[in-house]
Amino acid sequence: MDLIVATSAPSLVLAAGERASIRFLEFFASAIRNPHTRRAYARAAGDFLAWCASAGVASITAVQPLHVAAWIELQTQTLSAPTVKLRLAAIRHLFDWLVTGQIVPHNPAASVRGPSHTAKKGKTPVLDASEARQLLDSIDVSTPIGLRDRALIALMVFSFARVGAALAMRVDDVYVQQRRLWVRLREKGGKAHAMPCHHTLEAYLHDYLDQTGLRDEPKGPLFRTITRGTGQLSKTPLPQANAYAMVRRRAVAAGIDTPIGNHTFRATGITTYLKNGGTLENAAVMANHASTRTTQFYDRRCDDISLDEVERILL
Repeated sequence: MDLIVATSAPSLVLAAGERASIRFLEFFASAIRNPHTRRAYARAAGDFLAWCASAGVASITAVQPLHVAAWIELQTQTLSAPTVKLRLAAIRHLFDWLVTGQIVPHNPAASVRGPSHTAKKGKTPVLDASEARQLLDSIDVSTPIGLRDRALIALMVFSFARVGAALAMRVDDVYVQQRRLWVRLREKGGKAHAMPCHHTLEAYLHDYLDQTGLRDEPKGPLFRTITRGTGQLSKTPLPQANAYAMVRRRAVAAGIDTPIGNHTFRATGITTYLKNGGTLENAAVMANHASTRTTQFYDRRCDDISLDEVERILL
């Protein structure tokens, strides 16, 4: 443990003693379960404490609200408001943990306000239905990698799945119920969610499972990397960064100029569903959202109205 503390805890934490160092590391190991949140909070805490050290703060126990406020003000000069708010949340949660562990007497971030931010729709790039179909049709499915990529993209479009939930699936998370194929997803916060498959997704998943032999490995990962030099699926789950690189590469090959990412397909699926008469309430259930207010961020139907209205400016 001493070696871990010495190599992992920032200098301001080490200055407060071994007990503070252990409590600091426990925050990331025990209090945060989501790996993406853990990485984001660790970056924010590391940056903040490094800034404090450069400002002459001797120990984490000496951090004051003025230090937090000054650091947040610096962040607003280069980062977006949502990012700054996330970083402030990281500092607040960290010091809450240190207060309950009796490392510091009070939370210096509790009284600091972040930048105001109001959003009525998300910024995720969205494809229209014809572009999504163009992308899926452009994939060569004569190889395992093509079958995998088409199935993964279709899963995110037709089931509104987050990429993290899709990549966490096992083979037996694709199953038959009521004579239809269903998928089982584990979304953020440990929420389990099951969805019946659209007939197109059903066909793509059957092709993928049948032609790659994955049905024989029900407990294995559904989406996997490709073994170098063989072109065949490995035993290793596909990392999220690899999935991102894949969708960008596939979009360019399909002639799509929109700079899409993994989340594009969730937003594309929800928007297309709503355009075709789906209700916001049902979309929220299908996307496993706790509130329709969250689903509205994915509703980009108003983009079409804006484009049509812009064309009315005739010169």
